Amino acid sequence: MPKVVSRSAVSSSTDAQPTASSAAALRVYYCICGEFILVIDKSLASLPRRKTDNAIIIRSKDEVDAKARVFKLNAVAEDPILLERSGGHEKQYRFHCPRCSLKVGYQSSPPPVKAAPFLYILSGALTQMQGQVPTDAFDGENDT
Repeated sequence: MPKVVSRSAVSSSTDAQPTASSAAALRVYYCICGEFILVIDKSLASLPRRKTDNAIIIRSKDEVDAKARVFKLNAVAEDPILLERSGGHEKQYRFHCPRCSLKVGYQSSPPPVKAAPFLYILSGALTQMQGQVPTDAFDGENDT
């Protein structure tokens, strides 16, 4: 049997310009229990928030004037709930952590994820540091 030899060379340069893929770093977010929940192309802190519940808004469908975010959600869909809001009612299709069942987000259309124009991530539900509680996890806890 002939002997197979393969050779490969790895080269890198400190003078090389960053590529588009290396500049577009993905952010990873975890549940409080440490389970991986979300990977997204932009920091959640830089995304807009919803006025009704302070949830983070992630655009999941392209529009004429705005592009959808690139993201992957690792969460389990729940049965829908109907909430009473000041202007009427709102139906939410919620998602929870597959490990600890903590509510992490919702959308306005039935699953799958990205079926609705927006995905909303609940304030304080996710952290970038695995095993650390986010700073806004208990915001509004003592509100009456």
